[in-house]
Amino acid sequence: MPEHTDAPVITLLLVDDHPVVRDGLRGMFAAAPGFEVLGEAESGPEGVELAARLAPDVILMDLRMPGGGGVAAITELTRRRIPSKVLVLTTYDTDTDTLPAIEAGATGYLLKDAPRDELFTAVRAAAAGRTVLSPAVATRLVTQVRNPRPASPASDSPLSTRELDVLRLVAKGTSNREIARILFISEATVKTHLTHLYAKLSVNDRAAAVATGYERGILG
Repeated sequence: MPEHTDAPVITLLLVDDHPVVRDGLRGMFAAAPGFEVLGEAESGPEGVELAARLAPDVILMDLRMPGGGGVAAITELTRRRIPSKVLVLTTYDTDTDTLPAIEAGATGYLLKDAPRDELFTAVRAAAAGRTVLSPAVATRLVTQVRNPRPASPASDSPLSTRELDVLRLVAKGTSNREIARILFISEATVKTHLTHLYAKLSVNDRAAAVATGYERGILG
């Protein structure tokens, strides 16, 4: 007799910009008892809207998506008090990806190379509200807590998290309107963030801000 047949069915929403990944996940969960995929989205904003409408138990969320990233989507889900649990499923396990996702409200963080049974177990745990971390991510978090990084040389003119989000998108050539859509803020707020970061970087325009961001190591 298959396991978990007496347990409630866990409903899922898949948020990933790669159709092949979504197809693979959908097929995997369709072949296992106890799961039902309610829908799919290819960007963070689309995922947020579907989550509000479908109310899945668990959202499998990629992080880096052209139409709007996972961290901004998780932040918006938290802001709207949408009760779905978010399990990040990504290929990235760097500190710059892991910590913001968890701080934004993700219940768990798993890498895409996780075995199928590990993914199933993680989804069940996330649905139950338990924190799920891949071993590699858990190790990074412990290291980060025990050995916090020293302040960067650019800390004499720090950008806020949102200002850094805006600068990164500007560096990709994203328009103010698109930045507003991706970050779930108004265009007026985008312009305000730009004004503040221009002042902090002592520049007058977008090109100079990006150049200074790279020069000071803010953009990597």
